[in-house]
Amino acid sequence: MKKVVEILQGGGVGVLATDTIYGIVGSALKKSAVLRIYKLRKRNLKKPMIILIGSLDDLNLFGVRLDAKTKKLLSEFWPGKVSVILPCRSKKFSYLHRGTKTLAFRLPKLKWLRVVLEKTGPLVAPSANWEGAKPSRTVKEAKKYFGNKIDFYMSRGALNSKPSTLIKIEGNKVKLLRN
Repeated sequence: MKKVVEILQGGGVGVLATDTIYGIVGSALKKSAVLRIYKLRKRNLKKPMIILIGSLDDLNLFGVRLDAKTKKLLSEFWPGKVSVILPCRSKKFSYLHRGTKTLAFRLPKLKWLRVVLEKTGPLVAPSANWEGAKPSRTVKEAKKYFGNKIDFYMSRGALNSKPSTLIKIEGNKVKLLRN
């Protein structure tokens, strides 16, 4: 675990099990890691990626300010398998929001993953596959996509979950985008 944290802190990229499916991860605060993941995944450059956070305080790093109603709504979903789209208007993070001026965040339920995130900071974590292809259920499947082009693989066995639910909070309403 220590080596994985060091690699991610240094701007490296790897595959690990999230609370939903295997993700290809890198520091959300390092533009070079984010751009590397776009290239590795063959991802549409207009599509933002989900960002895993270790605590609500991590939202401050992105200039995301929460009103009391939004905080209350988030407490119903987090920690858990729900990714929430929130406003992020900062030009500093245009490499993340790709012009949408929003970012999707998830506070995972898995304690070990939150411990990693507390040490590495927020991580972009799209599914470990090429865009449009089937998400990896195992490290072996992820290696078929990325081979030796990434810095580490961390196995937690086969995962039979589905991607996170994706919602957007608009005012007092929750809009379901992916279930």
